[in-house]
Amino acid sequence: MSDTAFDYYSHKKHHDEHEHAPAAKEPEGPPSEYEIMSRAMQELLEAKGVVTAEEIRRRMETFEEEFPYRGSRVIARAWTDPAFKQRLLKDGKAACAEMGVELEATRLIAVENTPEVHNVIVCTLCSCYPRELLGMPPTWYKSDNYRARVVREPRSALKEFGTVLPDHVALRVHDSNADMRYVVVPMRPQETKGWSDERLADILTRDILVGVTIPKIPATK
Repeated sequence: MSDTAFDYYSHKKHHDEHEHAPAAKEPEGPPSEYEIMSRAMQELLEAKGVVTAEEIRRRMETFEEEFPYRGSRVIARAWTDPAFKQRLLKDGKAACAEMGVELEATRLIAVENTPEVHNVIVCTLCSCYPRELLGMPPTWYKSDNYRARVVREPRSALKEFGTVLPDHVALRVHDSNADMRYVVVPMRPQETKGWSDERLADILTRDILVGVTIPKIPATK
């Protein structure tokens, strides 16, 4: 199965299917336009022998089970390896390739949070997203609500995710597109000094790497 064929099918399947705020339930009722298009595309690719239903199923499982953890491993290494972090900030795609992560987009731009700047990612036109790093984009990322509000009123939008930033912190919103994707390099919590890459990766979530939340240390019992 070619990556190009799968990516086209996958993009159609997940492109703007639902328009809901975070935590909204999936709607009931007839399939949306994009669901119909994605099903038709799948049937066409299967009929031409380009893909099989089993190949699509396996690839979707890979997206759900493996891809979401790639981004956390990349950022965990950036936290512990200053030289790697500089390479990531200079050329995100090349740095990810060092870790065996091949990206479809022409460029991956890593943007670093600091005590003075917080970065957040959006795609204002559709749902462009670093799938090879983070898996499939969540429903809220594709919603009109998020795409519009994070640009117009980012502090209010982030507050709905539980992220309240001090007034002195500047907010930078980065707009992804088909050729250029972004990933946020969050600030490492001071309490994680001496942690292994594996342990650090455990506290790095998809939402953190999109910029809507910040790393938190799990409470110890």
